[in-house]
Amino acid sequence: MSTWVLLRGLMRERRHWGEFPAVLGAALPQARILTPDLPGNGRLHRMSSATDVGQMVEFCRRDLAAQGHAAPYHILALSLGGMVAVEWAARYPDEIAALVLINTSMRPFSRFYRRLRWQNYWAILGMAARGGVARQESLILRLSSNDGAARAAQLPRWIGYQREYPVARANAWRQLWAAARYRAPPQRPAPPMLVLASRADRLVDAACSRRLAGHWRAECHVHPSAGHDLPLDDGAWIAARVQAWIGAARLDIK
Repeated sequence: MSTWVLLRGLMRERRHWGEFPAVLGAALPQARILTPDLPGNGRLHRMSSATDVGQMVEFCRRDLAAQGHAAPYHILALSLGGMVAVEWAARYPDEIAALVLINTSMRPFSRFYRRLRWQNYWAILGMAARGGVARQESLILRLSSNDGAARAAQLPRWIGYQREYPVARANAWRQLWAAARYRAPPQRPAPPMLVLASRADRLVDAACSRRLAGHWRAECHVHPSAGHDLPLDDGAWIAARVQAWIGAARLDIK
């Protein structure tokens, strides 16, 4: 049985995956799927978030080992989670069996105004200045999902998640600082890699994923209409791409 570790992005926790772990599990019936939180998010919201992606890697390794989950791991990661996945594979290639990177971006492949689309700067700064859980979660959903029905269904849940496990403003800035500072390793990480992106991503330019995939000669697929939160907008599409990639690459998922 293979172990799949799903890593989320900025200020998100395991519950934000929604139905996706079950969708992925149906496509990979021999897989054990884990959804750990990063410090500062979800059940770990009282911890201080790391200001360095490498520190996030070390925490994940210790956390999984403490729970009895041994490497190697297959990692599927979104946004900031993709940076953690890449750094993990660069530091400990023997621990990672495969990488699936979704709508991620990192230096030196993309400039800052593509990694976070400049059109969103004022909205994000306004949210930071005014605060408010409902305003915050509504903006995050509007920027990350292109599915109106999904946004309407998820908003009350996401507000509830934030009220139960609030992400401190200081932790949000720590995570943003870690993401902004992260620089990819000069050499492509050794494990097999699949890159997925959303052409209609309104938060991060899909060109970031395409450039990364091109530089590292990784297989890349682009969804025509989903938003940044591709697992929310079309989790079945991700599961199908992963299933096909595993079959074509003959990866061991037992």
